[in-house]
Amino acid sequence: MTSIFNLVEMDGFAIAVAVFIAVTILVGVFAGKLVNRSGKRLIVAGKSLPLFLVGTMLAAQAVDGNSTLGNISLVFQFGFWAGAVIPIGLGVCLLLVGAFYAKPLNKMSMITLPDFYFRRYGNGAEGISSILMIISFLILVAGNLAACGFILEIVFGIDYFWGITIAALAVVVYTIAGGLFASAYTNLFQVYLAIGSFWAAFIFFLGGFADTPWDIIYNNATAVGGAGFMDLSGLYDVANGALLNWGALFALGLGDIIALDFMERVFAAKNPKTAKRGALMGGALTMFTVIPTSMLGVVAFFYLPADTLPDLAMPLLATQHMPFAIGAGILMGVVGASMSTASGGLLAISSVISRNLMQRIIRRRWMNKPNWSDNKLLNTTRIVIVPMMVIGTAIGYFVPAPGVYLILAFDIMFAGAFVPLTLGLFWKKANMPATIAALLVGSVLRLQFFWTMPEEWWGLDTMIPPIVSLIVFVIVAYATQHKYPGKARHDVRDYVPPEEDVIAGEDLKHFGDGTQAMGEGSSSSDPPDNSDLGKYEKDYLERMKKQE
Repeated sequence: MTSIFNLVEMDGFAIAVAVFIAVTILVGVFAGKLVNRSGKRLIVAGKSLPLFLVGTMLAAQAVDGNSTLGNISLVFQFGFWAGAVIPIGLGVCLLLVGAFYAKPLNKMSMITLPDFYFRRYGNGAEGISSILMIISFLILVAGNLAACGFILEIVFGIDYFWGITIAALAVVVYTIAGGLFASAYTNLFQVYLAIGSFWAAFIFFLGGFADTPWDIIYNNATAVGGAGFMDLSGLYDVANGALLNWGALFALGLGDIIALDFMERVFAAKNPKTAKRGALMGGALTMFTVIPTSMLGVVAFFYLPADTLPDLAMPLLATQHMPFAIGAGILMGVVGASMSTASGGLLAISSVISRNLMQRIIRRRWMNKPNWSDNKLLNTTRIVIVPMMVIGTAIGYFVPAPGVYLILAFDIMFAGAFVPLTLGLFWKKANMPATIAALLVGSVLRLQFFWTMPEEWWGLDTMIPPIVSLIVFVIVAYATQHKYPGKARHDVRDYVPPEEDVIAGEDLKHFGDGTQAMGEGSSSSDPPDNSDLGKYEKDYLERMKKQE
């Protein structure tokens, strides 16, 4: 009788998840009608989204399979703080974005994050940052597809290969169709279902509704896992992983600021005020998940055998030890949020390749060919989505590690790209040579540490490279101010180019020619072509000499 009941339950989970995936695809495809044959609308929803959608979408990117399944998996293996740093770091990141970054970046009316590096520093910085972000986000996409694969493997009783393949195909369909609009409208029922279900599951165990009292579940963590499993030693004792935990916290809290998917949503907000409030809302919602998701790792440590594959802890807990409604809600919410994050990451990667690398650097800079139309950008971005999904799926299949992937993805960005973004916004002396040096030194040093850092010092390999990157940036910036004055480009943060210039990839065509008033269009006179800003920088130097 028990085995029949379990079979019915499993069939119910499978049906619920299958229906949820089907509904997600339908909503995403239907949202495609809002794209209106526009590349800009596909990538950043035409910069039109209201507060509730922006905040919801940012929370969905943080409450995905990488973070939730990864959190529970790491707590199950190493203790509370090993997993809890994931939602804490992501929440801190969004709060920092809301406090300092969202308003100025949204005001600049960009389509991709490498647009900032182009406007502030030029094509070289744009190209290097684009490549780093593409690598980073292929890892992020892989982690979320892996999370979906693990869940579908348990729920449908299929091989992991077919689980990750189903997730990849679903993501490709609705990303190509609806772009960021698809994520916006699917997130509305995905993320709140996930957050609500996680809290319901935690309350189910905490409130004594399960077959074991909460104090026995909680005390088991200390009794079996040792005192360090739950206490604060995970934050100060190197032997208990403190360096790794702080490294993860910094990688996510600061490195995730340079997240393509987060910034897509910041750029998509209808105005700077909405972008700021949306990031703060997303950060608050993410922080709201710290307790339930981390504590479910403690629950899994009690109920599941010690030899359980850690990445299966969450789906096994949901299907075997929770009421059907709660378990199904968690599985549907996490699969949906993971697909959304994979979709956002995939769209971000493809848009960087089509816009920043193919359109602006290769086509315009190297080949000197005419600009693409908005529709051409749309079609090219959609085409690039397919091979990028194949690569992300391959990484997720052959090396599946959702929680680790999330940290690694932003570790890469934290090492080299964080300093140029931050100082480019807030320091007038930030310039191109400093950025190139910081991007290369930080990234190369992080890669070297990956191979050479002793295991007992893991965590420092995350924290040292951005510090070195900062030192290099400041030294090089001061040393090259005379030839490359940072002030020449600092005002780009207050310049809003005409929409036609943005779409054509000539964001700075009219910068410095007297038409900087909030992007109202070109002047009546024939302006100089300042697309690469070289002439403007030379003019700036001449003006400075005259003032002397």
